[in-house]
Amino acid sequence: MKKILFLSLLPILALAVDPEVAKKNAEIFGFWTLIPPVVAIVLAFITKDVVLSLFIGVFSGTFLINVIDSSIPMTFVKGFTDIVKRVVGSLADSWNAGIVLQVLCIGGVVALITKMGGTKAVAIWLSKKAKTGVSAQISTWVMGLFVFFDDYANSLIVGPIMRPITDKFKVSREKLAFIIDATAAPIAGLAVISTWVGLEISLIKQGYELIGITNVNAFSIFVETMPYRFYNLFMLFFIVCTAFMGREFAGMLKAERRARAGELHPRRGGAMIEDVEDKTLEPKENIKLQSSNAVIPLLVLILGAFVSFYFSGLGALEGEALESAKAHPLTFHTFQATFGAADASVALFQSALLATVVAIFMAVYRKILTVREAIETWGKGWKTMITTIIILLLAWSLSSVIKELGTSRYLVDLLSQSTPKIVLPAAIFMLGSFISFSTGTSYGTMGILMPLAIPLASAVGMHSGLDGDALHAYMIVNISAVLTGAIFGDHCSPISDTTILSSMGAGCNHIDHVQTQMPYALAVCAISIFAGYFPVALGLSIWIVLPLGLLVTALVVRFVGQRV
Repeated sequence: MKKILFLSLLPILALAVDPEVAKKNAEIFGFWTLIPPVVAIVLAFITKDVVLSLFIGVFSGTFLINVIDSSIPMTFVKGFTDIVKRVVGSLADSWNAGIVLQVLCIGGVVALITKMGGTKAVAIWLSKKAKTGVSAQISTWVMGLFVFFDDYANSLIVGPIMRPITDKFKVSREKLAFIIDATAAPIAGLAVISTWVGLEISLIKQGYELIGITNVNAFSIFVETMPYRFYNLFMLFFIVCTAFMGREFAGMLKAERRARAGELHPRRGGAMIEDVEDKTLEPKENIKLQSSNAVIPLLVLILGAFVSFYFSGLGALEGEALESAKAHPLTFHTFQATFGAADASVALFQSALLATVVAIFMAVYRKILTVREAIETWGKGWKTMITTIIILLLAWSLSSVIKELGTSRYLVDLLSQSTPKIVLPAAIFMLGSFISFSTGTSYGTMGILMPLAIPLASAVGMHSGLDGDALHAYMIVNISAVLTGAIFGDHCSPISDTTILSSMGAGCNHIDHVQTQMPYALAVCAISIFAGYFPVALGLSIWIVLPLGLLVTALVVRFVGQRV
């Protein structure tokens, strides 16, 4: 889960864990520390019920934690009560509370603009521009690029707006969820002004301090890694290739062919999130459909988020950084610093609340809804998010269990042995992918691996005879492997909150989204390793490797994919 900061933003219970306790648990349980994430992931695929799977995954972890000091019957009791404490602790954390309120509030905004007919009006307007399923997919991709500053905002804004258009052109909900998910984290991870950049830069700086370099320009290094972010770049290009070529493979091919036959998502028993939304939030009858009913609140949401990020980050800056920001408030450096230091959960909740006020005012002023009807509609929007909130709470609780068991420490100790120079970037990428997939947190994976990768890359590079610019370039490659491996694993993981939110935003069954997206993510992962990290580790210029990787991506879609 990207938004669970490894250093300062983990749930309260996770923060309370003594590193020595995690280390001791990793030594005691060893392989068994993998049980909670493995149970959650395997059950998610078997039962196709992510709530049940997460609950049992968390319980398996709390059972292990308590089994040492208690009898088996008492361990069951303590394991259950421990789950309750972790769920309450997760919700009590100010960051997580902000995320919950943000999700609920944006759900309310979407409900309001839908009831006001704004979403339908935008859909009608865009449908005139989007003449085919190809243009509908590319429009979704472009919208995802525009909402670059935060992957949560991306997932929650793009899906509800583009869903009617992709539905019209019979693009499957699985494909829509994939496009949303595949633009959200990859573009946010690349953006120089985003909610990601602060932690990424701080981890790079701390990593260099571990090898005795204290005067490093961490932001400059962050920028230098961009051409080497193979997974991010190839994935963004992969979406365009599938859209223009009209080719899909694996589960997505079946989903797209089913959608072309008129069934946008598989028929399942029970109501899904999107069904509830469709039944309760139809536009009010006999109203004038105006796209401004959607555009204005969403512009307020996006622009308000920018303003909130700026002032939230400004309040968090200290010392020289603060003085520089005050002296030059509108420079690129100031925007980068403030966005990096901002509390995104609070900033997005503030902007969503402001957008709510604007939407209610517009609904009342234009005599579409009464104040009471507007507030009731806003509340209905919250209700459509309840399942998502339950999943998030359980996912956060699983993260706290994993941290206390020392799962990540065990994985790093097991897999981070000395490796050859040529293999190290790919090994770091795969290690980051595995940890991120198992834990569902890209931020946490970055925090775990960056302090390991930088010293290891330095040692391996020097041992291989590299120095000066060659050593610097080698370390840049390995740093990018940490940042992209974390995103790839999180992209695949069914317990990742960004994956969950992409499913919700697209109105797609969560397990269907995971199953259809994974083959695509694995294909781009393989391209990133064999057409990216191995060639650059061999010394091939990035300006040769990058076009080569893009070409391989297009060839995979062309020759592995089949026409829908």
